Amino acid sequence: MPYIVINPELCKECELCIKYCPYDCIKIGDEINSKGYRFAIFVNPEKCPGCALCAMMCPEMAIEVYK
Repeated sequence: MPYIVINPELCKECELCIKYCPYDCIKIGDEINSKGYRFAIFVNPEKCPGCALCAMMCPEMAIEVYK
């Protein structure tokens, strides 16, 4: 089953991953990283096909996709 890993310390809450994920597998969580940003979290893992659109759109390269 594909899944993604988001590095919370690299995430800057730009929400591009959320905008480009057609499967609604990412949202902004409530926790804050050391830089003061709320960071993206992986949700709905059963819907993730591992397409990697989220990782391609992340300007900080905070997302890794595993198949």
